[in-house]
Amino acid sequence: MTKLLGISGSLRKASFNTGLLNAAKAVAPDGVEFETATLHGIPLYDGDVEAESGVPAAATALKQKIIAADGVILFTPEYNNSIPGVFKNAIDWLSRPPADIRKVFVGRPFALAGASSGNFGTILSQNAWLSVMRTLGAQLWSGKRLMVPKAATLFDDAGQLTDDDTRERLRGFVEAFAAHVATTKAS
Repeated sequence: MTKLLGISGSLRKASFNTGLLNAAKAVAPDGVEFETATLHGIPLYDGDVEAESGVPAAATALKQKIIAADGVILFTPEYNNSIPGVFKNAIDWLSRPPADIRKVFVGRPFALAGASSGNFGTILSQNAWLSVMRTLGAQLWSGKRLMVPKAATLFDDAGQLTDDDTRERLRGFVEAFAAHVATTKAS
């Protein structure tokens, strides 16, 4: 059984990226356990808070989910042509203390996907993630990229994916990443 974790980088209830994450879970192939996670409850990174109280419980819980996963998909929005602050903040907490980087990121397969209301999907946000993932030593999978443009036309008001073509592209993306993770896990 291959264990995938999908993390939505948006806090909005009817987020396109949370909708894409939920649709990915629904289309995951047989033999794949697909868990989802959110960034809710992770406070802004503050070194003083870390020194006084350690890593917050919400960040620790997310860190444990990543450690338990064979592979992780980041469902990233794009804000101002880059990574959403809330998502980058969570990754900053997940890299604390620095000794945990090896357990959480190093060598672990990560993939990027995202949906936006613009014409280019989340290409700039996904590109911005490249240096972050390299710095943390993650194994960033480049077999496919999934960028969903004009998301407002593909999701309903509750954030549910309604477009069959996008669902099939998503299915192919999840299947290919799961196959890659299974191969990586076996070696």
